[in-house]
Amino acid sequence: MESALDFFRKHKALLDGHFLLSSGLHSPNYLQSALLLQDPKTAAELCAELAKKFESLKPTVVVGPALGGVIVAYETARVLGVKGIFAERSDGKMCLRRGFTVGKDDRVLICEDVITTGKSTMEVVDVITGYGAAVIGIGCIADRTGGKAAFNAPLKSLARVDIPAYKPDACPLCKEGRIPLVKPGSRPRP
Repeated sequence: MESALDFFRKHKALLDGHFLLSSGLHSPNYLQSALLLQDPKTAAELCAELAKKFESLKPTVVVGPALGGVIVAYETARVLGVKGIFAERSDGKMCLRRGFTVGKDDRVLICEDVITTGKSTMEVVDVITGYGAAVIGIGCIADRTGGKAAFNAPLKSLARVDIPAYKPDACPLCKEGRIPLVKPGSRPRP
C-alpha cells in the first residue's frame, strides 16, 4: 500500500496555504480528509489497514468524533465486524447522541481522520470512560503530533506527518501578511 500521505497527495487533499486548524493553531498545510474519504474505495483501503493495527485488541465498538472521524470509525468498524458509532458536540460538549451508547463490557477503539493536538480525541475518551467502557486504542489516518500525543491507550496511525503548526502570535504566515487565513475544519474556533 502506498503511504497514507501519498493518498492525500493523489486525491489533492494535502492543501497549501494559511490555515486555522480546529486546535486554534495555524499551519501552511492542511490535510483535507473529506477529499480523501469521498472515494469509497480509498476509504475502505485505508480503514482496512487501520483495522489490521487493532484487530488483535478485539474491540467491540469503534467510535469517531464528528465530523472527521465518522467515516473512519464506520469503515474501520465494518472491517472489524463490530458496531460503529460517533460522538458529536451538543452545546459545545462532546457526547453520544442519537441513541448511541456503550457499556461497561465494551472495548472501544476511537478512530479519527487526523490528530493534530488530540483535543477532540481526548474529549471522546472522556465520554467513553464516563460510560464505564474501556478505551483499548486510538487510531488515525494521519498523526500530526509526530507521535507526541499522550493517551492512556496505544495510538497507531497510517502516517506520521511532520507539518508545522504555530500559535497564532508566532505564525510566520500572519507576520508576512500575504496569504489570508482560512478555516477549513468542522470544529468551531476555540
